[in-house]
Amino acid sequence: MMSENPAETVEEESRPARRSRGRLRRTLVVLAVMLLLFGVPWSTLVVGGAAWPTAVVVVGTLVFVAAFAALPLLMRVGHGRERRDRPAAAGDTLLGVVWVLFVWSVLGQVVELGLLAAGVADPVRSRLVAAGVLIVAVVLLIWGYTEAMRVPRVKRLDVTLPRLGRGLDGLRVAMITDTHYGPIDRARWSASMVERVNGLDADVVCHVGDIADGTAVQREAQASPLASVRAASARVYVTGNHEYFSEAQGWLDYMARIGWDVLHNRHVVIERGGDRLVIAGIDDATAAGSGVRGHGADIDTALDGADPALPVLLLAHQPKQVGQAVRAGVDLQISGHTHGGQIWPFNFLVRLEQPVVHGLSTHGERTQLYTSRGTGFWGPPFRVFAPSEITLLTLRSR
Repeated sequence: MMSENPAETVEEESRPARRSRGRLRRTLVVLAVMLLLFGVPWSTLVVGGAAWPTAVVVVGTLVFVAAFAALPLLMRVGHGRERRDRPAAAGDTLLGVVWVLFVWSVLGQVVELGLLAAGVADPVRSRLVAAGVLIVAVVLLIWGYTEAMRVPRVKRLDVTLPRLGRGLDGLRVAMITDTHYGPIDRARWSASMVERVNGLDADVVCHVGDIADGTAVQREAQASPLASVRAASARVYVTGNHEYFSEAQGWLDYMARIGWDVLHNRHVVIERGGDRLVIAGIDDATAAGSGVRGHGADIDTALDGADPALPVLLLAHQPKQVGQAVRAGVDLQISGHTHGGQIWPFNFLVRLEQPVVHGLSTHGERTQLYTSRGTGFWGPPFRVFAPSEITLLTLRSR
């Protein structure tokens, strides 16, 4: 049936064209990024002024072409509608490898300029750079994989909260975040991580979001050790942005079912020695736009009914949510999300979006923020100059 309004007809006819142009722009951007990521290492390692034998150039070029073609295919099969774990793991690994090669190839070009200024001629100059880049990249990838797959070390930190009562002085808060259970089966890692958390004898254990990439049904085998986490006073959990890619409500229901307090814009109060602490949690910053009904960060709702005279510990997945914490007079916010950059120098890009990449910082007159590097990893199974952590915060009164 034709619309009675000609303007509506024109608008409807123009939508497919706009969508087509939008897809074309996105495709061109992705293609340009991929050409850069693969092209710089190819130029540095295979061609350039190295004058390798023809066989080396041909084989090296074929390897780069095959990797260039494989990456989008693996990502589409692994992370698209099919969500197949093996292609996802292979694509993520390839992405990490090419990122490390790209970064150190760029740095290698800088070194080559220095060698040029020093009078070192080609092909020796280019061959030295190519060999150096390859050696450094291989060493960093092996080390980075080991760092990603090991059980995190414990980072211990005292945090003074002036409003904290003396009865709560020394309260031990264990923090895990960004476990990202995903395509690589880390069920044994998860059990070992929980064992290490339990060894801390914490009063409160917090999981600050991004529990997994996938639904609770898909990742239950990896997440199930969380049921064994021990805490003297409370086990609390909030959503991260990745829950909103994979049935956030399912993860909330799962964590509640295994005995955790789900802080879906709500709070609990713990007491020791006659003093009390409010532990509040808010949804991730992306929740409101996720389309999941009833979700969205709401600190007013989270603190509704709490005594304003009591100190507040807030769980919020992203550091940039600290603005809400400051306005609400929160004493300490704990966050994850950044992974500390995960693979250097990605930390500089993270800093463009988040106020803090890692560590303890102060915001406003009262609010402190602790940002964890994360307990697991996302995507590429590498951590380069950004070690994972289980954090033990010991709260101190003045």
